[in-house]
Amino acid sequence: MTTQQLYLINCLYLVALVLVAFFTRATARRIAGALVGGVAVSVMALGADALGEELGWWRMAVWGPHILPLVCLSFVVSVTPIYLVTWRVARKFGRRGLVVVVVALTVIGPPRDYAYMARFPEWGSYAPGVVPVLAIAAIYAMLVPLGHSLMRLVAGPAKTDRLARRPWESA
Repeated sequence: MTTQQLYLINCLYLVALVLVAFFTRATARRIAGALVGGVAVSVMALGADALGEELGWWRMAVWGPHILPLVCLSFVVSVTPIYLVTWRVARKFGRRGLVVVVVALTVIGPPRDYAYMARFPEWGSYAPGVVPVLAIAAIYAMLVPLGHSLMRLVAGPAKTDRLARRPWESA
């Protein structure tokens, strides 16, 4: 993965974050909580990537002191919008809705990652077999519980949160 690709990806995810924050009507406190969840998941994902590489489940081409901060930022800005969406899901459907999101991410995650590696082989590769698929699924399964619970810890439960006013609404 080149530095230019990471800058582009980070910019696109940042735009997505702003749009999701706007459309979910998230308050500043909720956005801060989602960012805290994103940072925690970033640390978990980097550790999982390093562990998977050490165990031979995959090879990532992004390691290095010059590119690691960009990768970390990429994780943060890519998962933070997920927590703003899970906040709305929890507000509307409760824990059952969150379970559906976790299952969906667990099922969608491995094919998504394999598709990215097929499209951009210079980013890395996966070892053959089912173990890398199960490891990726486990990482995706941990995304929502870890990040959403930290967001909830910082910003409070979704059911008690007031939606932010839209700019055109009167106070």
